Amino acid sequence: MVNPQATATTPAGRDVLAHALASDVKLDIVETDYRGHAADAAAQAVLDGYDLVVAHGGDGTVNEVVNGVLREGAQPGLPMLGVVPGGSANVFAGALGLPRDPVEATYRLLQAIEHGTSRKVSVGHVAATGAGLDHDRWFTFNAGVGWDADVVAAVEHQRARGRQASPTLYARTALTSYFTQRRQPPTLTVHIPEEPLFEDVRLAFVSNTDPWTYLGDKAIRLNPSTSFDGGLGLFALHGMGLPTVLRYLAHLLATDGNPKGGNLLRRDDVEFVRVTSPEPVNLQVDGDLLGSCTEVEFTGVPGALTVAV
Repeated sequence: MVNPQATATTPAGRDVLAHALASDVKLDIVETDYRGHAADAAAQAVLDGYDLVVAHGGDGTVNEVVNGVLREGAQPGLPMLGVVPGGSANVFAGALGLPRDPVEATYRLLQAIEHGTSRKVSVGHVAATGAGLDHDRWFTFNAGVGWDADVVAAVEHQRARGRQASPTLYARTALTSYFTQRRQPPTLTVHIPEEPLFEDVRLAFVSNTDPWTYLGDKAIRLNPSTSFDGGLGLFALHGMGLPTVLRYLAHLLATDGNPKGGNLLRRDDVEFVRVTSPEPVNLQVDGDLLGSCTEVEFTGVPGALTVAV
């Protein structure tokens, strides 16, 4: 599945990569041309009995392919996933230890096919309701409600108007969204198995692996102990005062993570997290805006996906 609109994907590069893969495997190329196309094509590949589905694009393309492969749920006999990065962040590929350069990633994929190397990875699942909508979606590396989802919503709006996604655009949008968040009361309640409710939460990030994302080449690690081999990680803030936010940002940018603090609720390796809100809040999965909800449950599903590495 190739997303021709992905940030780092070009026709010439796509043809070179396709030629390299076609030399070793029987290859059918699908260029996506509408939202959800990669998911539909991947789901059809499952029905047609394909052994391998390759996603070439950004994290959004990978997410769609994963959702297509897992459309009927995790089960034996699903095709293996291959990833050739073509976006701006490529978080899933980076978390797997794959090269973020598409040519190097293609070589690694060919080696994996030749030697039959792969690994099982967990995926996260989102089930959200409210605001007149029901959302059901798999995610590969992160999801969240609150500040980060508002940033994703604003960036998507600007991209629809012709702006190109970049670290600078995300940073400016995050700053604007931060001041908007400060003017609103905390509304989120976080539910964790066998723990009391955590109320008056302003934002909640859920990780399926580490890192949470990349800022350029810098890995941002909210839950360094979270991995594809365990449960979900939770990073939630009660307060978003400027000193609090600056302290955490400085820590995340200057170190390899493991933040701590009185306003911070952090957990690693949990089976599920439920977040509720009396008012609709934005929800993002793998950097893609899913919509608004008033209740969302994040569940970790171990070993749901096989990836060529």
